Amino acid sequence: MKRIISIISLFVLLLVTFLRADLNHQWEYLDNGKIRIGVDKSRGACIGFFGESITKKNLLNNFDEGRFIQQSYYGDKDGSKWNGKPWRYNPVQGGDWKGNKSRILNFSKINGQIITAKVEPLNWSNGKSCPEAIMSLKVSLIDTYAEITYELEYTGDDQISHNHQEMPAMFVDADLSTLVYPGSDKLIRKIPKWPNEYGKSHKSWFAYLNKNDWGIGIFTPGTKDFTCYRFKGKGKNDPNGSSCSYVAPIRTFSLKKGMKVSYKFYLTIGKLDKIKSTFKSIGG
Repeated sequence: MKRIISIISLFVLLLVTFLRADLNHQWEYLDNGKIRIGVDKSRGACIGFFGESITKKNLLNNFDEGRFIQQSYYGDKDGSKWNGKPWRYNPVQGGDWKGNKSRILNFSKINGQIITAKVEPLNWSNGKSCPEAIMSLKVSLIDTYAEITYELEYTGDDQISHNHQEMPAMFVDADLSTLVYPGSDKLIRKIPKWPNEYGKSHKSWFAYLNKNDWGIGIFTPGTKDFTCYRFKGKGKNDPNGSSCSYVAPIRTFSLKKGMKVSYKFYLTIGKLDKIKSTFKSIGG
């Protein structure tokens, strides 16, 4: 009898945990039978899931509000601190470093084929709302790749400092450890270290691959400079683990009042040759 009660108690505990997770994270997906992409409505409609339809295995890392494929911009030092370190003006689509969530102003899923959203982000370090930095997104699937448009409407004060801006950041499962990108005359392969390293991709795309040369690729047209790293964390390799592989195509500019930033980027999955051919078909 005691054993039965223990089993029932364990079941109830697991059910409550599942329901809490379901309440805390509100996922919306697009799936065309080949690839699947998901945004978390509870965290600024950020992209936190990308995988194959058949396996539904997520290749992205969404450990916290900063680890999404999302918009994040940098301005001047503002006296704020991130975990005790001096930081700067940094509106982030998903929320702040303490786990507070950004506010979605509107959200739509059109015929199961397109997701759009408009978001009022939070300043990463101090958690203040940033109504002067409204972020928009549009997500769609085209055969074996996703096409995403990000837009920023900035109406705040001019930011003086020129900063590397992520276009966008991509955090992936740490099991994908090898970064591959086109050099001037051949493909470059490396396992990034910690902290940030910098480089240039001559065709503006990057891929993180496993030992079988399979993984995820990102292509932001016209954005050759990049930064990357591998973070070991506590060694847990999965979408919610503290370990991750990171790469971000970067452009350098300062935020100015009235500025509108708009760009497209593309995601795909597969063996390296497939990633190359997919991006080549769309200009990479």
